[in-house]
Order: sequence, then structure tokens, then C-alpha cells
Amino acid sequence: MKSKPILAIAGTFTAEPVEEPLSFWLNELDLEHEIRFAPYGQVLQSILDPRGSLRSNTGGVNVVLLRTRDWATAGESAVDQLGDAIAGAASSADWIVAVCPSANAERSIEGALRRLRERVPFVHFAMPEDILDLYPVHGIYDETADQLGHVPYTAEFFTALATWIARRIQALRMPPYKVLALDCDNTLWDGICGEDGPAGVAIPPARRFLHDFALEQRAAGMLLCLCSKNNEADVLETFRGRGHSPLQPEHFAAWRINWGTKSSNLAELAAELNLGLDSFVFVDDDRRECAEVSSDCPAVLTLPLPEDPEDIAPFFRHIWAFDRPRITEADRARAAQYQQSAERKRAQRQAGTVAAFIAGLDLRVRIDVPQDEELARVAQLTQRTNQMNFSTVRRSEPELRVFLTGGNHQCRCVHVSDRFGDYGLVGAMLFSTVGSSLVLDTFVLSCRALGRGVEHRMLAYLGAYAVDQGLETLEIRFAETAKNAPARELLESVNALRAEPIRLPAREAAGIAWRPPEAAPGVEVSQPPAARQTSARRFDDYTRIALELRTVDQILARIKESKRNGAGTRTARGGAPQNEIERGLASIWSDLLGIDGVGRDENFFDLGGHSLLAVRLLSRIRQQFGVDLSLDVVYGGPLTVAELARAIELGELGAISPAEYEALLLEIEAMPEEDVRAYLEAEEDRERG
Repeated sequence: MKSKPILAIAGTFTAEPVEEPLSFWLNELDLEHEIRFAPYGQVLQSILDPRGSLRSNTGGVNVVLLRTRDWATAGESAVDQLGDAIAGAASSADWIVAVCPSANAERSIEGALRRLRERVPFVHFAMPEDILDLYPVHGIYDETADQLGHVPYTAEFFTALATWIARRIQALRMPPYKVLALDCDNTLWDGICGEDGPAGVAIPPARRFLHDFALEQRAAGMLLCLCSKNNEADVLETFRGRGHSPLQPEHFAAWRINWGTKSSNLAELAAELNLGLDSFVFVDDDRRECAEVSSDCPAVLTLPLPEDPEDIAPFFRHIWAFDRPRITEADRARAAQYQQSAERKRAQRQAGTVAAFIAGLDLRVRIDVPQDEELARVAQLTQRTNQMNFSTVRRSEPELRVFLTGGNHQCRCVHVSDRFGDYGLVGAMLFSTVGSSLVLDTFVLSCRALGRGVEHRMLAYLGAYAVDQGLETLEIRFAETAKNAPARELLESVNALRAEPIRLPAREAAGIAWRPPEAAPGVEVSQPPAARQTSARRFDDYTRIALELRTVDQILARIKESKRNGAGTRTARGGAPQNEIERGLASIWSDLLGIDGVGRDENFFDLGGHSLLAVRLLSRIRQQFGVDLSLDVVYGGPLTVAELARAIELGELGAISPAEYEALLLEIEAMPEEDVRAYLEAEEDRERG
């Protein structure tokens, strides 16, 4: 049985309260991880220990939770040690470092942590504002719990923190969406451009947010498309006729503006862009259009636009599908590269032959050892590339770095440019020397560079390198999939599939050259859209999260509901609470334990309580009753509602000063006997409820 990936957590404070909301999210997202906590306060030790849960984590996620005031004594040197420890850990896990708020923040340490991002670029950082901007909470700090058990935050903040971590894990585990396709009328603007005209439609602030959001996604690497039932001239005139529209036609990589079905238009856009339909996010205000796309193109993530315009901004801020773990330079250049690709296709259609087209491109291919900052892009290529991918081994950036530090593994990256512009870093090869062979572990090339002979130059480079190293053969690892037919065709074209395992004499590989076909070139479409609709994504319920689980209050309510549903119905044992204090305590217990019907003589720990919840319990008692109780009350005897109520009453009495106590006694002594008796009888009635 395959073991679950490890989610290892280390903190400078007691971090265990993050487990419940994290477990909730992992269950919601269908992400199987085993949560493990490092020993309390031992962040650096856990990273440095070869047997520690963080350093030994393979293929999981390491989370480090920091509060700057906890390192006030150590100062910035602790941050330097953290960077050295993570950089030297050689763990293939993904790393997340969350800097949590401090009431008295150590600014120098916080600044050092911000600078640490540059030193360890593969680590995913969150600063306090990153968390609280998405998930604001009413109260961040719990001073009582911090004093009792070094639990510095409220349940609300721990829930916000866990949700941010879950979003980051989801972004790391899910393949990214690449295209945002937008409807026009009553989506990008209020009104119908074909009826109201360009001057008759409006872009109020809520719609403008969608424009700005789309431009942010474009800057992060997504392609923008229009998919609208309309007259194309009306739509284009509306964009150009509204000078205040943030979105303009040049921002869109392609569009389908006609009276065909949205599903067929999306399929055509997928073919034109040479991307799978499972790369698309489609937004439309019309529920019927959304239903049609969901039915006929199930691989597309379809988002119905909220009916209330004021709900648009919070809705899109909480669509997790738009989260990206890291944005590379290649991502930022993607939109411009697709525009260059359109120019190439026009030149391709005008060329008489493929050879003439390629000759006119002035194609330049550079193969070199990657710079450190380029490893994120190399990892991205292994994760995203499907067609020209020999082994289909996916590696995260930490996994790639571990791979390159072990054995004699090497990497080469491939940069391509031509007269139309720069393709960027579009290919990579990972290989090692084993005996007399150069063993090729990974060979990937982005689809936008296919059909130009770049892949042949890559194989020739490997053959020449093997010859230079005195090696005899090039051994290629190949795993056939439903999507990498172009890779198989390449290997067939160089006669590499003649035997298993795949081996080519090094000198033969060095002589590989591309021979373009004689036929006139057509528009490049690798596969018909219908063949590319299936989605391997395991989660697509983003709309429900954006509507029902976007605030901390909503998330906490759902967690409590889940706990109560799991506990089922129960009958209180030991009798019902008898007075106001006991009823208040039973309510607190019910809230903390997620159960109903707490009896006055039931033990807190027997009902599922534990030491961290006991700390929360004492904090809630202080908030509600204004009484400070020590942990001795928790462990000094049976922790029942009745016993705790008595401790609170004693605490309330202890809060009276000697002078106040003496004045109270004098007042009682001066009262007539019948008044004292009546007062005591009233108190007994109150105690009985």
C-alpha cells in the first residue's frame, strides 16, 4: 500500500491548533497527506536532523511557522541559519514558510525574512499581510493561551493560517490553468453591445474589477480569450469605443465571437492555441450557457458569474484555481509569445514549403547549463509538458534540485528565438553517465517550439556531448502515454525504437538532423480538440469554496458542523447544568469539542478534550467570566463542568479585595435576619436554575 505524502510542520510556537482546519481542507480538496509536527520550538533542529520529519521528507510538504518575537534574542542570525538549513537540507519536499503576526514585531527579523526569499527562491513565503489580506479575522492574538501554553493566536487566526497553507498546497499539487475565456455582454460590461451600442453599455467598478483581474492573470502567464455570442464588429467597436476599458483587443490571444455554441467555440480556441480543454477557465453570466459548456466540455472549469455585481470581487479572489505557487519569467512573457506565434503562423501560411518557412525564420537555438534562477522554469516544463516528453517524470523545483545534487546528474536548458521574437526557455534535458552510456532521464520541449527541428538539435547535442566524454551510447528512457505521440514519432524518425532498451550509438546520435517535409505548411494543430477533453484534475469544486467557504467564519462554522455530524446525537450524562455558570461552561465545552448535550459531571478529557483544548478552555473562561484559572485546575482533579464552575466561583470571590470583603461582611451583619434568609433562599433558587 502506497504511503501518504507527509505534511511536516515546525513552529517557533505551539503549532498544533493548525491541524484541525488543515485536516478539514485536505479532506475537502481530496488531498491525502499525513500531518506530522516537529517537537515544540525546534525549527532549526528539525531541519538539520537527518532523521527529523522535515529533512527526511520525500515528495511531501514542509511547513515552517515563524513568529518574529520568538527569535528576538537570536536576532537576524537565526534567519541566516534558517536559510542555510533549508538550502542544505536536500529535501525533495516543497517548502512553505509562513511568517505569522506579532503584537510587538521584531522589524529587523521580519526584514531579514523578506530578504531570505531571494536566497532560497524555491521556498514559498507568506508574510502576515498575505494571510490577513485574504482572510481577515476579528481577533488575532490570545494572550491567555499564549501565557499558559505558548498558543499565541485565536482559533480564527489559526483557521486563516491553515486555509492559506491549504491554498498553497493545492496550487503546488494541481496543474495550472492556462487560458481564461470570457463572455462579453453582462460579464465584462453591463448591457448588450449589439442593442445598446458602445455608448450604451457601462463598466461600473464591479465589472472593472473583472477587467483588472483578467489583466493580472495575463501578467502571471494566463492567456485571455473572448467567447461570446455576438457580432464581432459590435464587440470590437465596444472595446475601442470605450477608452476607459482596461481590457483591449490586443490583450486577447484569440477569440470566437459568433452565434455558434460556446462549447464548440471553446474547442476551436483550444485547437488554435494548441492547448487542451482542461487548460481553460470559462466565465459567463448566463447559467444556461454555463450548463451547456459543462455538459459538452466537462474538462473546462466553468465559473458562473455572481448575479450580484458586488459579489464579483470577493468571488474571484477566492477561486483557488487562479493561485500559482510561483510566477516565472516565462510566465510573464507568455502572452507576448503567443502573439509572436500568430505572426509566425501567418508567415507559415504564406511560405511555399516548410523548408522555406524555417529558412525565413532565422531560428536560433542555444543549449546551456541552467542558471540557478532558471531551475524553477525547468521544473515547470517537466510538470506541464505532455507532447514532447520522453519519460513523463514530473519534478517540483525542490525535487529537481535534489536530483541535480545527487550522483553525476546534469541538466541542460534550451533557449530558442527567431526573427519574430524570443520563445524563452522552452526545453530541458536531464542526464547522467552510467558506465559507457549517457543515460537520458528527461527530455522535454514546449509545444510552441515543435515542428522546427529543435528536438533534433537537442538529440544531436546529447550525442556530441557523449562523444566528447568518450562514451559509446546514448540510452533513452521513454514511457508512452496517451499524450506524448510526438515524442514517439521523433524517436521513430531517428530509428531509435529498433530495440529495447532504447540505445543509439553516440556518433550516430550526434549526426541527427531534421529534414523538413516537402509539403506546403499548414496551421499547426497537434490533436483535434475532441481527443483532448479528458481531464486528470481531481478537484474542480472551486465555485462552492468561493461562495460558501471564503471567510473564516464560514470555514469555522463548516468545521463545527462536520464535527457535530461526525459525533452524531448523544445524551448528556451526569445531569444537566444547574445554574448560569454551568450552562455557560457547557456551551463553551460544546463549542470546543463539537458535541451537544454536555452533562455537568462529564469529564472534559473523556469527551475528546486534550491539553491544547484545555488551554483554549481557560482562555474562553477568562473572556466570558473574567476569571484567571491556572492549569492546576485542569490537572488537579476531575475536569467537569460542576468542578470548574466551583473553581470559577472561588475565583470570582478571590477577585474581591480584603477591604471589599470586610465591607460586604459588615453589610450582611447589619441586615435584618429575615432579609439575610430571603437573600440566601434567592441564591439557592438561582443556583438550582
